[in-house]
Amino acid sequence: MQTTRTIAALLLAIALTAGCGASEKEAGNGKQPAAAELSPEVVQPGQKPPAHEPKPPSTGATNNGQAPSEGTGAANEEQTPEVKPKEKLYRMDAAYRFKPINKDTPNKVVLLTFDDGPKEDEMLTSMLDTLDKHKAKAIFFVNGYRVKQHPELLTKISDRGQTVGNHSWDHIDLKKQDLEEVEKQIGDVQAIVKETIGTSPLFFRPPFGSGGDKVKSIAHKYGMLYMTWSNGSLDWDKSTKNKPELVISNVLEQLHPGANILMHELPWTNEALDTLLTKLEEKGYGFIDPETIDSGLDEAASAK
Repeated sequence: MQTTRTIAALLLAIALTAGCGASEKEAGNGKQPAAAELSPEVVQPGQKPPAHEPKPPSTGATNNGQAPSEGTGAANEEQTPEVKPKEKLYRMDAAYRFKPINKDTPNKVVLLTFDDGPKEDEMLTSMLDTLDKHKAKAIFFVNGYRVKQHPELLTKISDRGQTVGNHSWDHIDLKKQDLEEVEKQIGDVQAIVKETIGTSPLFFRPPFGSGGDKVKSIAHKYGMLYMTWSNGSLDWDKSTKNKPELVISNVLEQLHPGANILMHELPWTNEALDTLLTKLEEKGYGFIDPETIDSGLDEAASAK
């Protein structure tokens, strides 16, 4: 009996010692167990499940200062900056030259335009880079069949902050076409451009500069300003092919305030462009932003 009591006493002492050691280890000098050691799914009888910690309210910006990509309601509307139309500074006269609307607006300016694209990515990108270098804007008058072949190039023109114009679908002489064909040639370009970049052109140039009142009336119907040019680079002519120096000299020989300069998406024009813009700047000329041109037309019609 005495032996049994002794064994029991020893077992009790061992158990008490082990329990005290565990309690001291868990207590961690008064610290709670780390959160990772707790299982939120285990709830003891009679206890309430722990509440989820609420997320802090959104400040409307991420760590890098950018607006969050997700959100709903008025918060998103407040984060979207309002895009205001640019002030109208220039109007086109009957000779397709541009005049300042106000006396304080510079008149020593030119409008840069490029026809017959979009053609090829490397050349177009180079031209866009040159325009960016000189902080210049231009109108790219595009053909519908080319847009259909390379919609990504039209998107690039728009994304790079340049203006898209309508140059008919097939680049045919519209003056020789009946009214139905002219409507289709112009209207189909309006549709594919809007489908591709979300907006319709506000400027129209007929191929070869051949249009007349019939073509002009349909361009106006679609809310577009009809224009040809007042300064031709002759870059399209076989005498100028592969001769960028002639592109430059042709433009400078015809230079005048408000000049509407006709150029094309061509390799020798691309090669000439940087030098040409530099020489224009040296002569004190600036570049018209097409968005500052007042067409005098109802732009709502361009949605058609």
